Amino acid sequence: MKKGKSKSSKHKGENQDEPAVLETEDLDRKMPDPDTISLASVTAVTTNVSNKRSKPDIKMEPGAGRPIDFQVSVTVIEARQLVGLNMDPVVCVEIGDDKKYTSMKESTNCPYYNEYFVFDFHVPPDQMFDKILKISVIHSKNLLRSGTLVGAFKMDVGTVYTQPEHNFYHKWAILSDPDDITAGCKGYVKCDIAVVTKGDNIKTPHKSTETDEDDIEGNLLLPEGVPVERAWARYYVKIYRAEGLPKSNTSIMANVKKAIIGENKDLLDPYVQVLFAGQKGKTSVQKSNYEPIWNEQIVFTEMFPPLCSRMKVQIRDSDKVNDVAIGTHFIDLRNVANDGDKGFLPTLGPAWVNMYGSTRNYTLMDEYQDLNEGLGEGVSFRARLLISLGMELLDTGAGDIMTSTEVQVEGVPKIAENATGKVEEFLLFGSFLEATMIDRKIGDKPINFEVTIGYYGSESDGPIKPKSRRKKKGGDSDEEETDLIQGSSDEEVEDDGDLVSVATTPPMKPLITDRNYFHLPYFERKPCIYIKSWWPDQRRRLYNSNIIDNIADKLEEGLNDVQEVIKTEKAYPERRLRGVLEELGNGCSQFLNLANKDQNQAGKTKLDRERLKFCMRELESMIQQAKTIRSQVKKNTVKDKIKLVQNFLQRLRFLAVEPQHSVPDIYIWMLSNNKRIAYARVCCKDILYSPVEEEKGKDCAKVKTIFFKLPGKKGFGSAGWTVQSKTEMYLWLGLTRQRKDFLIGLPNGFEEAKVSTGPGMQSAPPISLVYTMKQVFQLRVHMYQARSLFAADSTGLSDPFARVFFSSHTQVTEVLNETLCPTWDQLLVFDNVELYGEAGELRDDPPIIVIEIYDQDAMGKAEFMGRTFAKPITKMSDEYYGPPRFPPQLEYYQIYRGNCTAGEMLAAFELLQIGPGGKSELPPIDGPTELDRGPILPVPIGIRPVLSKYRIEVLFWGLRDLKRVNLAQVDRPRVDIECAGKGVQSALIQNYKKNPNFSTLVKWFEVDLPENELLHPPLNIRVVDCRAFGRYTLVGSNAVTQLRRFIYRSSDKQANNYSTTDEIICNAEPEPPVKKMETVVKLDSGSDAVVKVDMDDDKKGKKKKKAEPEEEEVDESMLDWWSKYFASIETLKEILKAQEAAMAELAERDEDAEAPPEGGEINPDDSPVKGKKKGKKKKAAAAAAAAAAAAGGDGPAEKKRPKIDELKVFNKELENEFEGFEDWLHSFNLYRGKAGDDDDENTLDEDRIVGKFKGSLSIYKVSTLDDMSRDAAYDTNMGMFQNIPQNNPINILVRVYVVRATDLHPADINGKADPYIAIRLGKTEIKDKENYLSKQLNPVFGKSFDIEATFPMDSTLTVSIYDWDLVGTDDLIGETKLDLENRYYTKHRATCGIASNYSLYGYNVWRDPMKPTQILSKLCKDGKLDGPHFGPGGRVKVANRVYFGPTEIEDENGLKKQTDEHLALTVLKHWEDMPRVGCKLVPEHVETRPLLNPNKPGIEQGRIEMWVDMYPKDMAAPGPALDIAPRKPKKFELRVIIWNTDEVVLEDDDIFTGEKSSDIFVRGWLKGQQEDKQDTDVHYHSLTGEGNFNWRFVYPFDYLLAEEKIVISKKESMFAWDETEYKIPPRLNIQVWDADHFSADDFLGAIELDLNRFVRGAKTAKQCTLEMVENEQDMPMVSIFKQKRIKGWWPFLARDENDELEITGKVEAELHLVTGDEAEKSPVGEGRNEPEPLEKPNRPDIAMLWFLMPLKAIKHLVCNQYKWLVIKIVILLLILILFGLFLYNMPGYMVKKLLGA
Repeated sequence: MKKGKSKSSKHKGENQDEPAVLETEDLDRKMPDPDTISLASVTAVTTNVSNKRSKPDIKMEPGAGRPIDFQVSVTVIEARQLVGLNMDPVVCVEIGDDKKYTSMKESTNCPYYNEYFVFDFHVPPDQMFDKILKISVIHSKNLLRSGTLVGAFKMDVGTVYTQPEHNFYHKWAILSDPDDITAGCKGYVKCDIAVVTKGDNIKTPHKSTETDEDDIEGNLLLPEGVPVERAWARYYVKIYRAEGLPKSNTSIMANVKKAIIGENKDLLDPYVQVLFAGQKGKTSVQKSNYEPIWNEQIVFTEMFPPLCSRMKVQIRDSDKVNDVAIGTHFIDLRNVANDGDKGFLPTLGPAWVNMYGSTRNYTLMDEYQDLNEGLGEGVSFRARLLISLGMELLDTGAGDIMTSTEVQVEGVPKIAENATGKVEEFLLFGSFLEATMIDRKIGDKPINFEVTIGYYGSESDGPIKPKSRRKKKGGDSDEEETDLIQGSSDEEVEDDGDLVSVATTPPMKPLITDRNYFHLPYFERKPCIYIKSWWPDQRRRLYNSNIIDNIADKLEEGLNDVQEVIKTEKAYPERRLRGVLEELGNGCSQFLNLANKDQNQAGKTKLDRERLKFCMRELESMIQQAKTIRSQVKKNTVKDKIKLVQNFLQRLRFLAVEPQHSVPDIYIWMLSNNKRIAYARVCCKDILYSPVEEEKGKDCAKVKTIFFKLPGKKGFGSAGWTVQSKTEMYLWLGLTRQRKDFLIGLPNGFEEAKVSTGPGMQSAPPISLVYTMKQVFQLRVHMYQARSLFAADSTGLSDPFARVFFSSHTQVTEVLNETLCPTWDQLLVFDNVELYGEAGELRDDPPIIVIEIYDQDAMGKAEFMGRTFAKPITKMSDEYYGPPRFPPQLEYYQIYRGNCTAGEMLAAFELLQIGPGGKSELPPIDGPTELDRGPILPVPIGIRPVLSKYRIEVLFWGLRDLKRVNLAQVDRPRVDIECAGKGVQSALIQNYKKNPNFSTLVKWFEVDLPENELLHPPLNIRVVDCRAFGRYTLVGSNAVTQLRRFIYRSSDKQANNYSTTDEIICNAEPEPPVKKMETVVKLDSGSDAVVKVDMDDDKKGKKKKKAEPEEEEVDESMLDWWSKYFASIETLKEILKAQEAAMAELAERDEDAEAPPEGGEINPDDSPVKGKKKGKKKKAAAAAAAAAAAAGGDGPAEKKRPKIDELKVFNKELENEFEGFEDWLHSFNLYRGKAGDDDDENTLDEDRIVGKFKGSLSIYKVSTLDDMSRDAAYDTNMGMFQNIPQNNPINILVRVYVVRATDLHPADINGKADPYIAIRLGKTEIKDKENYLSKQLNPVFGKSFDIEATFPMDSTLTVSIYDWDLVGTDDLIGETKLDLENRYYTKHRATCGIASNYSLYGYNVWRDPMKPTQILSKLCKDGKLDGPHFGPGGRVKVANRVYFGPTEIEDENGLKKQTDEHLALTVLKHWEDMPRVGCKLVPEHVETRPLLNPNKPGIEQGRIEMWVDMYPKDMAAPGPALDIAPRKPKKFELRVIIWNTDEVVLEDDDIFTGEKSSDIFVRGWLKGQQEDKQDTDVHYHSLTGEGNFNWRFVYPFDYLLAEEKIVISKKESMFAWDETEYKIPPRLNIQVWDADHFSADDFLGAIELDLNRFVRGAKTAKQCTLEMVENEQDMPMVSIFKQKRIKGWWPFLARDENDELEITGKVEAELHLVTGDEAEKSPVGEGRNEPEPLEKPNRPDIAMLWFLMPLKAIKHLVCNQYKWLVIKIVILLLILILFGLFLYNMPGYMVKKLLGA
């Protein structure tokens, strides 16, 4: 008999496993923000773990395979440098199988599209991220032909999603030709790509004035770290062989085939298919074979590094009818390569990869077929495949390479037997210590468990003996050698050949635990299993993984501790963090010592060696970084440092993933009546044994709690949340010869029971363990309360009770009706709990307790609401019950429902051993006795929290947006507030329709709350509707779980009364006397003083270098609201850029943050105050400094832009910037109805919101009341809510300004939308349907709407964008809702934004009916501040603050007046600095709000820019609304005179004269107006390439100066209903052609000039070179809008055969830009026509040629070209003549001769 050896628990502290909260399976694959982790104790489960048990995983549901919504949006902006002549390009965007095309642009190599496409998908994330996104350019596609591909770009969707913000913005995709990899770049496409799923919000930079980023190389569409020059590479995937394929000849198909074919062969025809970067390669099919051998390689040609991260390898069964996958494996290239400077190219193997999928028993209709395709977690081993991956970079310069990217398949030589390592015999041992919580549906049949490892142990496969190749039978010499290498001396273990495996436990009938669950009677006798299997020995890989995982687990645990310390506000979190870092360093150095062992092991691959080097480098650097961070940890930097340490954690987790498998994972199936019910999967590395502690798997030789789950799709949703069975299992996996250690971790006190005692069976593992030691315990469960539970009933509440399981015992708490925050306050006592094992071990390592929370239903079964685990604190009979361990503290435990959190539970657990003296020795249970709750015991005194008396004051303001309840409208609602059993009711609202506000504002109640704020119970808000006959219906409810934010903390008395006598001067000296200037352009507390800036007609003359006082003033009449808007957006962009730069700097050097921002010193002559933007955004001091520099804080000299008054553009909702405007009035959403079971991570479904309760709370200890009431002005009725306005109805004028919308989701088939605005407020609805904008996704509305409203009835404003349809109803694109009431009442004064300047007229006119002085007086009065006192010399004093500012203003007529408004405005802009009442006031602004559509919850459908002004009706009426109508494009006319051309290539050979010549003409058009292309006349027969034209082109166009775009309105097609407006950059195309009479004209060359910035023309033709185009950035650039007139020579370009640019001619042209009015006044004719005709060109005279022509021609023909031909023809003619003469004369001559005449 062998006793289990006790093992010292020296690793007690170190080995705590990872806590329960942080295992997010967030799509983003990122850690949750430390600030958002719930308060539930993250260490509660793991309080006292020794090394006998491992932590259970609390999440049940597989998150991977479930489909979710994705939206991919792609904007194709333009293409440049497309290779080809005179093409008509179309861009095709393709994702998976969806294709979308842009429109076609005619004859251009740089088309401009600006088209937006949206693709919607509903698929699992893995499948989504593997989809290939392909952007290709096609040339001359039309209805009849598909066009030719110019080039394409590929990337997988996952790459986009892993980008920061999940998007690429304004990046250039490089096009390459897949058929010719030697060709190089085929052009660039500029695009935006974004991938969003529910809950992601895209932050796009502001879409306003799109400046052309000409820097293509710097903005390529590539992820961070990918080099710009990507080379082509060959990827070789070698497929050697497969084994362990599932047998399938048990099916009906087999018999059918046998009947038809008459043979019974293996029914599998396997082949391997590899998918990579959108291409597919297949091996040959091995007919009828379960152990196929291919020895083939599949070769892919793709760019390197590839932008597709996963390669999919599938074994498939080839079948005419049903071609299915047998198994799938993904190779993630990020794991098999490293891009560092010491990195390595992708490499893998040769190694076996294991494939998992559906169950191995074959059925015709496999319900888990998806699992074989790689979707979701496999439920069984399918096959293993021997593959290797290699890669070589191609030298595309070499001549002999394949140019196409077709996939090739070639044969490869066979691989050596031992290439994957020496095959060893492994032993898997397991013991089932307990099986409880078996679902009652399967509880009546006998149950057993089956364990499999790979294809060993499976019933259907039968016993597998090792093949000769898996184990050499050449005696034991082999093994002894490796033994010596291993340095182990396990000689005692003999090779027992006939040891059979025991893979299943004996079936047993379950016993009843309670109504829901059963348990198996594994009491003294614990069944065991063991399996022998043979695998290549690659343990080193797993060991290294384990060491890293071990480091990561400790780090994660430590981080959770630190966060716990911060959250519970305990002292010294920084000390704990330093400890964590020290531990990390030690762990890493241990890895460096251990990982390098047994290097010479067989089967080491290149990847093994490279990964080892890589991991060692990474961990070495981590040790260094941890050291530095440790030295920098201070109390105030803990949170930032935690974020850095979390990056370490991610890096470690990444390093721990081993891409080359060795031993497959273990599957445990629960069978009921031989039917497979549920499974659990255990990763082999977690239970792998090693004598070295650090290398051991985390669950090896430990008791692990395993929950069984349903396979495949059955596991989704609520079915997946019920535990099928909970087992306590002990597992051990190691080499058979390490077998002496396989029982070391079992709880002691057992004897082994063997099968038989035959010879050689001595060393066989036991088939069961019989426990002889048993301890008796009493478990006390103190269930105090729970909060934020799941709403399970239609009322939006639940009737919760908790069911507690411990071992095979269970008890329930009482049911509390109608609450989500039950306070059970109940002690459950489990008596006589028997646990097996040694007492000491049980003390350190008690089993876990499972707590499930259910909703009691009157009918049917209770509904599952969530589950959590806990470990009890154990007291042995000989220990003293007292501090520090007893009595236990209440702790919060996080409750999970599937993968989502579903509340928290406050409880404590203690396990007390019943000693020999029986129960009398246990500590007595002393609860409060006055509560007579019958048999229910309350939580005893030492454990319940200490209570104090608190007073809770409730401000009842009103109810809003209540929906109907059971189809009846809510008419007389009332609010009930309850907290800890006490409560208060509001007054009844008599008529909700007429006035939804409460008549009594403040009520209070007193209640006993725990002293510890973290333990405060939730406060419940419930709204009931009082119906006739005393009936009540619940409308909705809300539980406020975090009461801390409402706790009133009295401020220090001293802090309030600054010694009021000292004046604090807030902004430096008064402004210098104004020089004699007429206009003060910018008088702003934070601005450059008086600067006059000259400005062209161009409203945004950007490039002004100097601003000098004597220059002429800004033409104010030219400025409008849009000038202000665009200037503000420029500033916003600069600030964002500056912030990024500053953040980067901050990261580099923290200590500089305290340095004062530049521009800090103020020179009296410079400006009265520092840089303007500094006061507005104080993100970080450095950011402010950079922003100040960006916004021109260093005085006017560097300022490039003219000074225009600005507003504030918020690129989010206004309320986000101002804490939701809930400074005193809070909104509580009311919920009703069952919570959705979708896996919305914690999102409360919008549909469940039935209204809002507006009000507030104030909580304080009763003792603080006395201090307050001493204040003279204290109103006792209002309690803590002093100075709050009345809530009587008020009438308001609401003015809504809608500027524009961006990125709307297309609503029509053509991928566009016809948007218009609809506004709803109360009963008023405005639909601006007739002003819809045709086919726009970025419409500029520029509209304002006035609505009269009455608060509180109309408080929610809804602004929607609809899509206009000619037939049918209009579709909603998206809408946004604003709470106007909170805006109206907030202290931030959001009724009308405060402008940066006060002026009486012009584009910046003050639009608030109250002047700054009036606003200031009112604020001072409300805040009980002394002031404002205006003094002489431009000073004002408020309270004890003094401000200075200008005091003069001029009206429309230019008259100066004295005024205090500027001073008052200065104070308002610094209002947040005021003592006691200060807060930031809302500036004049534009806010950007996301548009949402209820049908696509959580996914943004576009954005809208707008703002709202509100004016009370009882005050002065506001002025007329601002005019923000979109700027009308200005009419311009561009006149281009083509004077001459030179050096044009000569295309034609003259037939007669043979001279090279060209018949030149020039064609020109403005981009987007191809219809209006104009040609010169033809200069015939130019022999030198010179052409003289004197020809004028005239192009009228409409132009938006601010956006630098031409506006074109035209119908898209014949069938279009209306004209569509396009905006395109102004680009002039000029081409040179050779005219042909009969064939098509030949294109010779072209130049495209961007009229905003193009190269200045050369003075002479000689100076006109290729440089002008190639080195654009060094050349002087001009804009025709500034120069107006320019003349010069420009080159014509075309590409030669080698794709090199070459000059094909030069043109002398003159460009002249005139405005529409000027053009009308002085018109000119086209060509050489009147008016202002141009003179005819002086071309060489062709008229004379007619005389000279024949001679010249003959001379040329005879002498040059056809000389020999002519000679030959002459000789031939002579011969023919002679022959003719001969024939002619012959007869006569003959006659003569004959007749002798």
